[in-house]
Amino acid sequence: RRLAHIYSKRRLLTLIFPRNAPYSEDLPFNEQELSLHELGITQSIVDIAERTAREQGASRVISVTVEIGALSGVIPASVEFCFSACNKGPLLEQSQLLIETIPGKGRCPDCRRELEIDPFTFACPACGAFGLERLQGEELRIKELEVD
Repeated sequence: RRLAHIYSKRRLLTLIFPRNAPYSEDLPFNEQELSLHELGITQSIVDIAERTAREQGASRVISVTVEIGALSGVIPASVEFCFSACNKGPLLEQSQLLIETIPGKGRCPDCRRELEIDPFTFACPACGAFGLERLQGEELRIKELEVD
């Protein structure tokens, strides 16, 4: 096991990474990068969900649906992992995180062709022009809260 110690909202969180966990070997970065970037984002998601649930008079949050774009720079598996470390409050303790991935979509400035893109697509495959306009895929938002 490997540990990552992270400070979040003045609390020390210790995340434990088992050696054979599917996310620890398959991702192209180390555990601290995984934890620090996505932990802050996930903590914000949890804070917004808790605040909204309280404002609506809910007793608990059943699920949180989040849209994450393929071009957003946020790794859905990392957010899912960090959610289990962040949702320890009474409103979200048993809640489920549902992630909807939004594919990347762009438009060529020259031939105006629309195409699916990933973070590493820089040129139009049809005409070779650079500077693709991003139309979709940079989203990172809470789409829905299911409360009780």
